[in-house]
Amino acid sequence: MKFRSYDSLRIFDAVARTQSMTIASQDLNLSKGSISYQINKLEMELGFVLFDRLNARLQLTDAGLRLWHASHNALTQIDREIDDLRGTKLGSLSIGALTYFSSRWLSPKLMSFFEKNPGVNLRIDSINSIDDPKIKEVDLAILWGFEEWKGYDSRLLINLPAVPIGNPSLANKVESLGVSNALKTIPLLGDSSGDIGWRAWHKVAGLPYEPNKSSLTIPDSNSRVQAVINGQGIGLWDDLVTPEIETGKLKKLSEVKLENAGYHLIITQSNPSIHVQAMIDWLIDQGNSASI
Repeated sequence: MKFRSYDSLRIFDAVARTQSMTIASQDLNLSKGSISYQINKLEMELGFVLFDRLNARLQLTDAGLRLWHASHNALTQIDREIDDLRGTKLGSLSIGALTYFSSRWLSPKLMSFFEKNPGVNLRIDSINSIDDPKIKEVDLAILWGFEEWKGYDSRLLINLPAVPIGNPSLANKVESLGVSNALKTIPLLGDSSGDIGWRAWHKVAGLPYEPNKSSLTIPDSNSRVQAVINGQGIGLWDDLVTPEIETGKLKKLSEVKLENAGYHLIITQSNPSIHVQAMIDWLIDQGNSASI
């Protein structure tokens, strides 16, 4: 059946960006009831749920997150083309970031940036590592790591210690086997860097790195979290997965933390424009007052 509710995608984009129907209603100058009706109508037409309703909070489902990335990029491109046709010159900048970081930390905070910097055209791309070819196409990148990015102007944006996590079934298995033995038998999920994070964590924990011969590397952070929820292995994660821990989907498997892990801001251009510098300053300010 042909999709027809394109007008609802604007409302969906606002709700997904702010993770709040109340804030979205204020931004769009619509009633909260109207926002809720449009989202419910959109979900019915699509045939799948866009948001998990967690008490007073909204959280994008996996399907909702996929649709939001696609629709947000499309709407942004349409706005850009309209501005070009009108001859309107807007400041533009682009950020490359891990998908999970974008949806959990960056996107919910962006409204305050636009309030201070009206007329800026922002594009957010998915980038998983410093070796991603797209790193040359963006003004800024935000990547996870636990050391400096050599060859780039970078700084630690947010320090978020990482710990092993798993779903409840794997947590029971870890409790039965003990952490040391469990990490040798259960696949450890790697990111775009492979097993660098896991090697660092084992060193901090004082454990030999003797992983299961079966390995699973999932560069995309959203997919990696879902893989852990599905029980495909143990992940190394930080407080960004607090909602999944609070709802019981995931559990911490050890109290040993990779303390120096976190998200780094990487400035890819040697001479940032005024708009890029405004974003740098805003990100640093948000990082200094970081709340997950």
